[in-house]
Amino acid sequence: MTGDRPILTTAQMIAAEQEAIDAGTAVETLMERAGAALAEAAYLYAGKMPILILVGPGNNGGDGYVAARHLAKHGVPVRIAALGEPKSDAAKWARDQWEGDVETLSEETKSAPLLIDALFGTGLKRGLEDIVVLILSRLATEAHVRVACDLPSGVQSDSGVELSPVPDFDLTVTFGALKPCHRLFPASHKCGRVVLADIGVDATSAWAEIGQPRLAPLKPDAHKYSRGLVHALAGTMPGAIALAAKAAARSGAGYVRVSTSRSIDGLPSAIVQTDTAEINDQRIGCLLVGPGMGNLPQVLTMALTSHVPKVIDADGITHLGDPERLRGQNAIVTPHEGEFQRLFGRLEGSKADRALEAARRSGAVVVYKGPDTVVAADDGRLGFALPAPAWLASAGTGDVLAGMIAAMRARALDGFEAACAAVWLHGRAAEIAGPSMIADDLIAAIPKALSLVDA
Repeated sequence: MTGDRPILTTAQMIAAEQEAIDAGTAVETLMERAGAALAEAAYLYAGKMPILILVGPGNNGGDGYVAARHLAKHGVPVRIAALGEPKSDAAKWARDQWEGDVETLSEETKSAPLLIDALFGTGLKRGLEDIVVLILSRLATEAHVRVACDLPSGVQSDSGVELSPVPDFDLTVTFGALKPCHRLFPASHKCGRVVLADIGVDATSAWAEIGQPRLAPLKPDAHKYSRGLVHALAGTMPGAIALAAKAAARSGAGYVRVSTSRSIDGLPSAIVQTDTAEINDQRIGCLLVGPGMGNLPQVLTMALTSHVPKVIDADGITHLGDPERLRGQNAIVTPHEGEFQRLFGRLEGSKADRALEAARRSGAVVVYKGPDTVVAADDGRLGFALPAPAWLASAGTGDVLAGMIAAMRARALDGFEAACAAVWLHGRAAEIAGPSMIADDLIAAIPKALSLVDA
């Protein structure tokens, strides 16, 4: 699937580690690799800055002891403050390898310029004790650089929920695979930069971070239809469909046309406006409906009679009513939270779980938008977007994304890959456009975003 950084749940990570152990790799070897990777990342990030490592009683704390040993070998001044004695055999082993002092973590613990949090990892099921929250918050505030081991303490690994207040970290070093919390809000915005270290486990998964798409180069004999025809259906608000159509054109569609009964101002001449085009034209690579549709459910009904692939956004989602209407439509739907709940109801589980259940119920690819956008397919594939720039929360950016997805789909990517490619490009275009952008600026940045993609 798109992306090369797998994402594993807690149960999957435990199973992957156990598989490695059963194949002959000692748990201490896995811990040694993790701690060494943590030390290397912290050293490369901050140099010989004096470090305070907070260690918990489990294997996360064991990683911290190993990291301390490796950092000390680099000549880095290291202190360790422990929440308690190690409990697991591997953590006890790691503690025995450390030749320095171990302080007791308390309200009197002095800070250091670099703080490494190795208190609790993926197994956390409840929030930290209040006193620990206060101590961690103070030490994080007083540090110049904050690094988390595997994930910030206080985070629920599978959901991204904060079980107790979590400081902001500059860097998170995780092992074997990313965890859902690294890409699910609110935890994703507490992790800072996320570094993935290989510790020798098989992290095969249908879940992954959405990475740079792989787009086929144009063939020498390409023409406008082979590059992809996007056909958009206008409604009561022409500005929205204009944004979507322009985004589709800038995203590489060979031909974009808009069905409209009245001329839409501001559309470039390259985008054809028509009131006679056939929506079952087999040359259509993707049909786009919803942006600016307004209260015209008949437009959606007409779109659902077409046999071509389609993207359904905005008002189109609102007027669907029943996810079963998507069955057999070869559709991609792009709901934000409110639209998702109107269409699918209040589903249980994490955002990842909800997205997959929605895809299963509808048979559609679901782009569940937000500060932690995920893309789900009914075959179990799940893509997690990089944290989105906050300035994407402005009018029209969703219309732009819908047009970009339609262009990728028209370029003959399958629905899931098309959605993932567009989500990645949308985020990079926003970074290029900058904090003061409006939707038109986002469209203008699409060609630069596309230039980042290796053909």
